[in-house]
Amino acid sequence: MRKFRNILSLFDGISICQEALHDQNLDYEICYSSEIDKHASAITRYNYPDTIHLGDVRKWETWDIDWSKIDILFAGFPCQSWSVAGKELGDRDPRGQLMWVMMDIFTHIKKHNPNFLFLFENVKMKTVFMEYCSNAIGIQPILINSSLVSAQNRERY
Repeated sequence: MRKFRNILSLFDGISICQEALHDQNLDYEICYSSEIDKHASAITRYNYPDTIHLGDVRKWETWDIDWSKIDILFAGFPCQSWSVAGKELGDRDPRGQLMWVMMDIFTHIKKHNPNFLFLFENVKMKTVFMEYCSNAIGIQPILINSSLVSAQNRERY
Protein backbone atom coordinates (compact mmCIF):
# COMPACT_ATOMS: atom_id res chain seq x y z
CA MET A 1 0.00 0.00 0.00
CA ARG A 2 1.38 3.40 -0.98
CA LYS A 3 1.12 6.04 1.70
CA PHE A 4 0.93 9.76 1.14
CA ARG A 5 1.48 12.37 3.78
CA ASN A 6 -1.41 14.78 3.37
CA ILE A 7 -4.14 15.39 0.86
CA LEU A 8 -6.12 18.57 0.29
CA SER A 9 -9.55 18.44 -1.30
CA LEU A 10 -11.04 21.74 -2.47
CA PHE A 11 -14.79 21.95 -3.10
CA ASP A 12 -14.75 18.59 -1.31
CA GLY A 13 -18.44 17.72 -1.40
CA ILE A 14 -18.89 14.45 0.48
CA SER A 15 -15.17 13.65 0.19
CA ILE A 16 -15.37 11.06 -2.56
CA CYS A 17 -11.61 11.57 -3.00
CA GLN A 18 -11.08 9.70 0.26
CA GLU A 19 -13.28 6.87 -0.93
CA ALA A 20 -11.34 6.67 -4.20
CA LEU A 21 -8.02 6.53 -2.38
CA HIS A 22 -9.25 3.75 -0.11
CA ASP A 23 -10.62 1.82 -3.11
CA GLN A 24 -7.16 1.96 -4.69
CA ASN A 25 -5.37 0.97 -1.45
CA LEU A 26 -3.72 4.37 -1.23
CA ASP A 27 -3.27 5.58 2.32
CA TYR A 28 -2.61 9.05 3.70
CA GLU A 29 -1.97 10.64 7.05
CA ILE A 30 -4.27 13.67 6.94
CA CYS A 31 -7.10 14.81 4.70
CA TYR A 32 -7.85 18.51 4.67
CA SER A 33 -11.28 19.37 3.32
CA SER A 34 -12.52 22.71 2.05
CA GLU A 35 -16.29 22.68 1.68
CA ILE A 36 -18.97 25.23 2.59
CA ASP A 37 -22.07 23.06 2.18
CA LYS A 38 -23.04 21.98 5.69
CA HIS A 39 -24.89 18.88 4.49
CA ALA A 40 -21.94 17.63 2.44
CA SER A 41 -19.59 18.33 5.35
CA ALA A 42 -21.87 16.39 7.69
CA ILE A 43 -21.60 13.34 5.44
CA THR A 44 -17.82 13.68 5.40
CA ARG A 45 -17.76 13.99 9.20
CA TYR A 46 -19.83 10.82 9.46
CA ASN A 47 -17.82 8.76 6.95
CA TYR A 48 -14.37 10.21 7.68
CA PRO A 49 -14.37 11.62 11.21
CA ASP A 50 -10.61 12.37 11.17
CA THR A 51 -10.94 14.82 8.27
CA ILE A 52 -9.76 18.33 9.08
CA HIS A 53 -12.40 20.77 7.88
CA LEU A 54 -11.06 24.10 6.67
CA GLY A 55 -14.23 25.84 5.50
CA ASP A 56 -14.37 28.42 2.75
CA VAL A 57 -11.73 28.02 0.03
CA ARG A 58 -11.51 31.81 -0.31
CA LYS A 59 -9.93 31.95 3.17
CA TRP A 60 -7.10 29.56 2.27
CA GLU A 61 -4.35 31.97 3.30
CA THR A 62 -5.49 31.64 6.94
CA TRP A 63 -5.34 27.83 6.96
CA ASP A 64 -2.83 26.27 9.35
CA ILE A 65 -1.30 23.77 6.91
CA ASP A 66 2.26 22.64 6.28
CA TRP A 67 2.04 23.20 2.53
CA SER A 68 5.27 21.28 1.91
CA LYS A 69 3.52 18.09 3.09
CA ILE A 70 0.57 18.26 0.69
CA ASP A 71 1.14 15.32 -1.63
CA ILE A 72 -2.16 15.39 -3.54
CA LEU A 73 -4.53 18.23 -4.39
CA PHE A 74 -8.06 17.33 -5.49
CA ALA A 75 -10.42 19.99 -6.83
CA GLY A 76 -13.61 20.16 -8.81
CA PHE A 77 -14.24 23.88 -8.93
CA PRO A 78 -17.91 24.91 -9.30
CA CYS A 79 -19.19 24.23 -12.79
CA GLN A 80 -22.32 26.39 -12.97
CA SER A 81 -20.57 29.30 -14.69
CA TRP A 82 -18.72 27.05 -17.19
CA SER A 83 -21.43 24.52 -18.04
CA VAL A 84 -23.65 24.73 -21.11
CA ALA A 85 -26.50 24.07 -18.66
CA GLY A 86 -25.55 27.21 -16.71
CA LYS A 87 -25.28 30.88 -17.59
CA GLU A 88 -21.91 30.40 -19.34
CA LEU A 89 -20.34 33.46 -17.77
CA GLY A 90 -17.03 31.75 -16.99
CA ASP A 91 -14.99 33.74 -14.51
CA ARG A 92 -17.30 36.74 -14.90
CA ASP A 93 -19.55 34.81 -12.49
CA PRO A 94 -18.43 34.80 -8.81
CA ARG A 95 -18.57 30.99 -8.81
CA GLY A 96 -16.36 30.92 -11.91
CA GLN A 97 -13.80 33.09 -10.14
CA LEU A 98 -13.24 30.23 -7.69
CA MET A 99 -11.11 28.58 -10.40
CA TRP A 100 -8.58 31.36 -9.79
CA VAL A 101 -8.66 30.73 -6.04
CA MET A 102 -7.95 27.07 -6.82
CA MET A 103 -5.05 28.17 -9.04
CA ASP A 104 -3.63 30.38 -6.26
CA ILE A 105 -3.64 27.35 -3.96
CA PHE A 106 -2.16 25.15 -6.69
CA THR A 107 0.69 27.65 -7.23
CA HIS A 108 1.26 27.97 -3.50
CA ILE A 109 1.55 24.20 -3.00
CA LYS A 110 3.84 23.90 -6.03
CA LYS A 111 6.18 26.47 -4.48
CA HIS A 112 6.44 24.37 -1.31
CA ASN A 113 6.25 20.89 -2.86
CA PRO A 114 7.03 20.85 -6.59
CA ASN A 115 6.44 17.08 -6.75
CA PHE A 116 2.86 17.03 -5.51
CA LEU A 117 0.13 15.35 -7.56
CA PHE A 118 -3.20 16.86 -8.51
CA LEU A 119 -6.51 15.86 -9.98
CA PHE A 120 -8.95 18.51 -11.17
CA GLU A 121 -12.41 17.70 -12.50
CA ASN A 122 -15.15 19.62 -14.24
CA VAL A 123 -18.02 19.26 -16.69
CA LYS A 124 -17.74 19.13 -20.44
CA MET A 125 -17.92 22.76 -21.53
CA LYS A 126 -17.70 24.84 -24.66
CA THR A 127 -14.31 24.58 -26.37
CA VAL A 128 -13.50 28.23 -25.63
CA PHE A 129 -13.99 27.64 -21.88
CA MET A 130 -12.08 24.34 -21.94
CA GLU A 131 -9.15 26.04 -23.65
CA TYR A 132 -9.30 29.00 -21.24
CA CYS A 133 -9.24 26.74 -18.17
CA SER A 134 -6.60 24.46 -19.70
CA ASN A 135 -4.31 27.38 -20.42
CA ALA A 136 -4.76 28.69 -16.88
CA ILE A 137 -3.96 25.30 -15.35
CA GLY A 138 -1.21 24.50 -17.85
CA ILE A 139 -2.41 21.07 -18.96
CA GLN A 140 -4.75 19.55 -21.50
CA PRO A 141 -7.64 17.67 -19.90
CA ILE A 142 -8.78 14.15 -20.63
CA LEU A 143 -12.47 13.76 -21.44
CA ILE A 144 -14.09 10.72 -19.86
CA ASN A 145 -17.64 9.59 -19.32
CA SER A 146 -18.48 9.36 -15.65
CA SER A 147 -20.26 6.06 -16.39
CA LEU A 148 -16.80 4.47 -16.15
CA VAL A 149 -16.79 5.04 -12.39
CA SER A 150 -20.38 5.88 -11.38
CA ALA A 151 -24.03 5.39 -12.23
CA GLN A 152 -24.06 8.74 -14.08
CA ASN A 153 -23.70 9.07 -17.83
CA ARG A 154 -21.98 12.47 -18.13
CA GLU A 155 -18.86 13.55 -19.93
CA ARG A 156 -16.32 15.15 -17.61
CA TYR A 157 -12.88 16.71 -17.98
